[in-house]
Amino acid sequence: MTDCPIELEKAKVNLETSQIPWLDLQRFFAAGLAIAVDDSLDLVEVAYQFSIDNKSLVEDWLNKQQLAPVSDRQAEKWFNNKIDVWAVVVKPWILVQEPATNKT
Repeated sequence: MTDCPIELEKAKVNLETSQIPWLDLQRFFAAGLAIAVDDSLDLVEVAYQFSIDNKSLVEDWLNKQQLAPVSDRQAEKWFNNKIDVWAVVVKPWILVQEPATNKT
């Protein structure tokens, strides 16, 4: 039963995750607050680990380049192709992940 609070927190994060047009996230990108999450990672799990401030795991993902600020190239591609991304807010960050169906 000790996992119940964790599962509830992850369920809450899941409910706060949605698809949104990348165009709507431009101000967060411009402010340097948009973080790209590699599709090898579960967006909800990443958001949860951010929310509990699991620095060692987040640093590991950063070192493995599974997390990174959205690059100019990536942002331009998403903008030009009018891509919808999965997104979740973990203040001050916006974690974004491109759905596999949009990969080209």
